[in-house]
Amino acid sequence: MIEARGLHLSLAGRTVLQGVDAGFDNGWTAIVGPNGAGKSTLLRALAGLLAPEAGGVRLEGRTLVEWSAQERGQRIAWLPQASDTVSDLSARDVVMLGRIPHLGLVGTPGPRDEAAVEAAMRQTECAAWADRRLSALSGGERQRVLLARALAVKAPVLLLDEPTAHLDPPHQVSLVRLCRVLGQDRTVVTVLHDLNLALQADRLLVLDQGHAIAAGERDDPTLHLALEQVFGGSIRIQPAGEGWMAVPQVD
Repeated sequence: MIEARGLHLSLAGRTVLQGVDAGFDNGWTAIVGPNGAGKSTLLRALAGLLAPEAGGVRLEGRTLVEWSAQERGQRIAWLPQASDTVSDLSARDVVMLGRIPHLGLVGTPGPRDEAAVEAAMRQTECAAWADRRLSALSGGERQRVLLARALAVKAPVLLLDEPTAHLDPPHQVSLVRLCRVLGQDRTVVTVLHDLNLALQADRLLVLDQGHAIAAGERDDPTLHLALEQVFGGSIRIQPAGEGWMAVPQVD
């Protein structure tokens, strides 16, 4: 659905991505790696928010520049790590902003738009405060509204940068379940620092110092070894129930 090929990208004179090759199809992929590995930069490049010096991003087999801004907006939904959303808007109005790629700036929402907003707020469990201003919400509540805004786009590609930020454990679990459901019929890519949450994804992509080190399904032993290595042996990937968990090595 969306892929990076030979992606080189620098920020403020520092090389952040070095020849990254990565493809993302339907399902949920978590991008992981140490601080400064280039995770958020890769996600922003996939969203078309950063222009690479070399290589590029293809969406549905076409380069991003071949799509108009509106077409990209309809096909790629983006949740940044931090947002400057106008706080005087109600939660519901913020979620409706996700329909702009379909409506344009002056379009009037119709039944389809209303239904998309209601469904997104229900999925993220934020419908109870639809009429409250964003500024009146807690960090976790605000994060769920912003996630609903991304879902309201109804895009086939969903790019989420640290979507669990500010969420308490029950809502982190809810997000994991939601990503699994969404991945059944679309491409979901998340940047996550919490490895135990990331190990719930269908697939993981490991970055380190701007390089794609490994990619594979969550139960891939080679992937587990790469994770342990990029974190300097500070963790071990071990079985946990029907899945896997990252166990800190403190000795």
